[in-house]
Amino acid sequence: MFLAGPTPAAESEVRPWRPDAVEALEAAWSGENPLTVLTPESRGERADRYADQFAWENSARASASAVLFWIPRDVTALPGFTTNVEFGFDVAAGRCVVLGAPPDCPNPERNRYLVALAGKHGVPVATTLPEAAEVVVQLLRNSRRREPWFSSDRQQGEDHAEIGRANR
Repeated sequence: MFLAGPTPAAESEVRPWRPDAVEALEAAWSGENPLTVLTPESRGERADRYADQFAWENSARASASAVLFWIPRDVTALPGFTTNVEFGFDVAAGRCVVLGAPPDCPNPERNRYLVALAGKHGVPVATTLPEAAEVVVQLLRNSRRREPWFSSDRQQGEDHAEIGRANR
């Protein structure tokens, strides 16, 4: 599965949200097989070329069994402009998507359109990361698409976590 949403700038003091998402997924996952979680947030290394990052992210989202969008909207620190496009594209493509839109983020009014789009297309909407993790795990359990898929491209510095019984 893929964790989509705004990424803090490397020089930002904003705390990344993806480690909390991985922790919530770990708490929710109880499958026999590990769950591979792809994240575009690097461990300090960035792709040398934006085109490489763009290609990797789009390929990863397209290959994922599910995409969890977490959008703690803050127009000054986490605007999520690219995330808006990705969410609309993935919904229109019929991908298995969950939208997380916390009402206590700095600019929740900027998520209204995405919440409305989700409602129109039957996309589940969660208001907390643990709830979003539970919903996406439930969708994965109910999914007929269970084939394994690729790990992250370490050359570009992307990160992934494998969540499963052996990791507990």
